[in-house]
Amino acid sequence: MQKEFLEQCLAEGMSLEAIGKQAGKHESTVSYWLKKHGLEASKTGVHAAKGAPEKVDLERLLAERLSLREIADRLDRSLATIRHWMRSYELESERSARLRESKDACRTRSKTASLRCPKHGPGKFVARADGRFRCAQCRMDAVAKRRRSLKRILVEEAGGGCVLCGYTRCDRALEFHHLDPKAKQFQITSHTRSLARLRAEASKCVLLCSNCHAEVEAGITTVPLNLSPDTCPG
Repeated sequence: MQKEFLEQCLAEGMSLEAIGKQAGKHESTVSYWLKKHGLEASKTGVHAAKGAPEKVDLERLLAERLSLREIADRLDRSLATIRHWMRSYELESERSARLRESKDACRTRSKTASLRCPKHGPGKFVARADGRFRCAQCRMDAVAKRRRSLKRILVEEAGGGCVLCGYTRCDRALEFHHLDPKAKQFQITSHTRSLARLRAEASKCVLLCSNCHAEVEAGITTVPLNLSPDTCPG
């Protein structure tokens, strides 16, 4: 293959495959003639080996709690390369450590384990029904979030505010008062139950703010008889 032809192709940014197709040759043949003429294929530097990442760099990025993919992007290496050198340096990502510790706890059938949560850091984990572990704080947060969501629904369905003074500013300051204490099965805001059961219990109540509720319980204020759950606004 003529050097001038190859130089022209390279100047046009053609790949080995493209040059081979144009010349009717295999790209390995094109590569041979490039080397013979002392030429270099386009983008050779892009695919050149970049060498092993330094252990100290991997440790620093792991300390920043980056994922392996993020580390690969930061060091301009492939994900496979990062995984290889992580094993070679006997390093472990936070996620890998968490999975390993979780598996160890599962094998021993422990009910609790000390693991690391990505959100809350090191702490107590509790076993779930499927045998896997979940951060205890995350679970409590999820329960609290669901209770707030359910209460918001019940508050809206009960009229959205105190039936005595009209207070509406904060759901946490609104409470469900049972008109007939004997009919009370459970305190609505302290239990996580199905929405259907909560609605059934709320149907026995009127919505009061904390102040009005305290006054009603103390006998200072009374709920008018006409303010039954069926006649409350909303």
